[in-house]
Amino acid sequence: MRGREEPAPPAIGALAAATVTSCPTGHPAYSQTLPREARSAAVARRLVRTALTVWGLGSLTEDAMLVITELVSNAVDHGRLPWIRVIVSRPYSNGIRMGVVDRSRTVPAQSDDSSDDRLRGRGLVLVDTLTREWGTELYRWGKQVWAELKEDEA
Repeated sequence: MRGREEPAPPAIGALAAATVTSCPTGHPAYSQTLPREARSAAVARRLVRTALTVWGLGSLTEDAMLVITELVSNAVDHGRLPWIRVIVSRPYSNGIRMGVVDRSRTVPAQSDDSSDDRLRGRGLVLVDTLTREWGTELYRWGKQVWAELKEDEA
């Protein structure tokens, strides 16, 4: 199911205090707290690119750069506190899960009105197109919007 909302796992509160670590699989593999500013998208892209390079998943780089930029942009626009957290994990040998955590409980809505002339607000359509799956995990104090990408299986 795409764009689904699901409850958070019990240990998710530990993510706010997590440090950057590197491992082949697991949650989180890479994470970083960033200012809730537009320029943080560039730092998030570097974090994702580093993870993909280390894991040998370079074929996902182009799509992952677009997706993480959209997720960070949404958190910058709609978050409440001055920081966000970017998480990149490898739940599959051939794929990643990227997430952006913020302190807003507002669930992002995908605009599917193709006749809409707005310049912004359709980023989740792009996320939906490029990813295997995406969704929102709600927490008592905020949310994580996440997206998964996988290499094609041969």
